[in-house]
Amino acid sequence: MMLSIIWFVMIVIGIFVAMLKGQLDIVNQVVINYTQEAVVFAIGLTGIMSVWLGLMKIAERSGLIDTIGKLMGPIIRLLFPEIPSNHPAISAIMMNLVANMFGAGNSATALGLKAMEELQQLNARKERATNAMCMFLVINMSSVQLVPLTVLKIRADAGSANPAEIIGTTLVATTVSTIVGILSCKILERNR
Repeated sequence: MMLSIIWFVMIVIGIFVAMLKGQLDIVNQVVINYTQEAVVFAIGLTGIMSVWLGLMKIAERSGLIDTIGKLMGPIIRLLFPEIPSNHPAISAIMMNLVANMFGAGNSATALGLKAMEELQQLNARKERATNAMCMFLVINMSSVQLVPLTVLKIRADAGSANPAEIIGTTLVATTVSTIVGILSCKILERNR
């Protein structure tokens, strides 16, 4: 709700400033010219999201997510000690992490919401986030990016000569941000 209010206020301020400067025609030109681009962009992202969500559903049904979960079990146990071993939250978290690692951030949103729903079921104090919820949110937001598909698509659509040249720096930056986020959460968990 708050985000909608912020966007509404920004749009109204922009229109008001354009009126004051006598450049309301620019607002009309932007609306006419860029709404088509927004629709084309959204359709392109929908394709990526559909493919990715389909692949994640296949991976879940085939048991691949469970296998990855078992391989990453020690790390997950360290990060989320209060989640029981076979709880559905673990697989939801794993699917979200894998989707984020491959840069399908928009697709990962649905998986992240599912993970939060599962974590909320474990929450004894429903009005307050648990340590696991906070840790998941931090990891989800910082998210190590092995292949940032969405960004690569945006760069390709914008005409980049080499859209993939950012993969190395993206990997380093997101790894550092995730490590810093995890350490911050663990430090703050102790102070709670």
